[in-house]
Amino acid sequence: MHAVTAPVLDTGETLTDEEVVVRILTGQTALFEILMRRYNERMYRVSRAIVRDDSEAEDVMQQAYVNAYTNLRQFAGKARFSTWLTRIAVNEALARLRHRGKHERYDEPSRAEPSPQQSPPDPERQAFSGELRALLEWAIEQLPDGAREVFVLREVEGLSTAEVGDALGVSEDVVKTRLSRAKRSLRRTVMERTGSTTPEVFRFQRPRCDRLVARVLAVIGTTQ
Repeated sequence: MHAVTAPVLDTGETLTDEEVVVRILTGQTALFEILMRRYNERMYRVSRAIVRDDSEAEDVMQQAYVNAYTNLRQFAGKARFSTWLTRIAVNEALARLRHRGKHERYDEPSRAEPSPQQSPPDPERQAFSGELRALLEWAIEQLPDGAREVFVLREVEGLSTAEVGDALGVSEDVVKTRLSRAKRSLRRTVMERTGSTTPEVFRFQRPRCDRLVARVLAVIGTTQ
C-alpha cells in the first residue's frame, strides 16, 4: 500500500465507505482519515463495552484501525464496510481479554442476571456528563460480557439485529436473547428514567478523536 499522503477530507463527504476504500487502494491513502472519523465513536463504544476501560479502548481502536488499513485489500464487500471494521475492533478487544482470561461467555439461558451494584457513579463523572447519562453508563457497565456489547451496538449505535450478529459473530437469535436480558436488567435500575438519553452515552468527541486519528496515521506511516 502507498505511503499516507496529506489529508483531503473535503473530497470524501459524498463518497460511500466502499468508494473511499477503492480510492485508498488506488493511492489516495489520506482518505483513510475519513473512515476513522466516520466510525470513531462506534469503534470507541464497542471497544469500551468489551474492555471496560477508556485508555485500553483507545488502544484497541488504534490497533484495529492499523489492522484494517493493513488488510484493506481483503475487504471483499460481502458485508458492509462498517460491519467489517467493527468486527476487527471486536476481535482485537476480545483477544486482549482472552489473553488476560477475563472474558466470560453469555450464551447459557440459565445464567442468572447480575444484581446491580449499590454504589452510584462517582461524583466527578456525574458533574462532567450529567447525572442521567452517568447513571446509564454505570448501569451498562454492570451488564455481563456479551450482553454489554449487544446492547451498545443495538441500542446505542442503532445497528440492526443482523448487523450486530455479523459484527460479533453470533446468530440473530443470540443477539435478541442477549438484548432482551440486558433490557430487563437495565429496566430494574435506570432505563425507565433515561430512555431518550441512550445515544449520548460513551461519546468519543474532539480532541480525543483528533488525537487518535493522528496516532493511527503516524503508525500507518511507519509501516510503508
